[in-house]
Amino acid sequence: MYYTGFADEAGADLAIQIKATKELGWDKIETRALYDSNLAYITDVQFDEVCRQIDEAGVTFNCFGSGVANWATDIADSPDKSYEEMRLAIPRMQKLGIDMIRVMSFPVKDLANHESYAAEAIKRMKTIASIAEDGGVTCVLEDCSGWGSGSCEHAVRILEAVDSPSFKAVFDTGNPVFDDDVRVGPPYEKQNSWEYYQAVKDFIIYIHIKDGYMDDDKMVFTHAGEGHGDVRRIVKDLFKNGYDGGISMEPHLAVQYHDASVTADADVMYKNYVEYGQRFMKMVDEIKLEL
Repeated sequence: MYYTGFADEAGADLAIQIKATKELGWDKIETRALYDSNLAYITDVQFDEVCRQIDEAGVTFNCFGSGVANWATDIADSPDKSYEEMRLAIPRMQKLGIDMIRVMSFPVKDLANHESYAAEAIKRMKTIASIAEDGGVTCVLEDCSGWGSGSCEHAVRILEAVDSPSFKAVFDTGNPVFDDDVRVGPPYEKQNSWEYYQAVKDFIIYIHIKDGYMDDDKMVFTHAGEGHGDVRRIVKDLFKNGYDGGISMEPHLAVQYHDASVTADADVMYKNYVEYGQRFMKMVDEIKLEL
C-alpha cells in the first residue's frame, strides 16, 4: 500500500506540490493541475521542466487525474475533446511511467432522462478504454460527475458493459455523500458511501479519500472520518480483504479544483493538505492495530 494525493490542493506550483509530498514522507503525486492546465495540454517546454523537477526530487506521478469525461463535459455534447485528451496524455504518461488515468463518465444534466443516455455513455467509455488499452495504461473510473455515478447500480452496469482490463474503478469515499441517486426520482436523495463501495469493490484498484456531509443543500467537506463517507469502515474493510494499492488524498477543505470560488491563502492550502495526510496516516495506523 502507498500514499499519494492531489497535491495541487497544497499549491499550484509543482515545487510546492513536491515539498508537501516529501514533508509527508511520500514519494508519489496524483497529478492534476500543472501550469494552469494539466499533463495532456501543457507545452513541451513545460513538460520537460516537469520531468526535470520530479526526477531531481525523487518523486513520481502514480496517476493522471485527467479531465476526461469529467464535470466540465456534458453527455449531450461531442466526446471528441475527451478522446483528444486521452491521446495527448498517453505518450507523456508512458514517458513518466504513469500507468493509471482517472476518468469520469460524462455528466447527465437532464437527470429525469438519465437512463436514456445509457447506450451513449457505455459506447463512449468503451472508446476511452480502447484508447487506454492501445496505450498500455488503465482507466480508473471515478464515482463522480457522470452517467456511471448516477448510483452504485449504474457504476456496476458501466463497468461490466465496458468489460476491459484497461477499465477499472477508483472509489472516492466522499463522492456518494454529495451525489444524487437517480434511481429514486425527484426530489433526489443522496447516495450512501458504504452501499456504493460494497457494490463496486470487486472492480476497485485505487482509492480516493474525501469526506464531508450535506448541510441542507450545501456541501461541507471535513477531515477523513469526520463526515458521512464511512471512511474508517471502508478503509478497514479494504485492509481486511488484502487491499495493497494506492490511497490518494483529495481534501477539498481549503480549495476545490472544480470550484474557483473556493479559495484560500497559499500557506493555509499547504498546511491543510499536509495536516490532512498526517491525520489520515494516523487513522490507518489505528485501523491496522484493530485488525
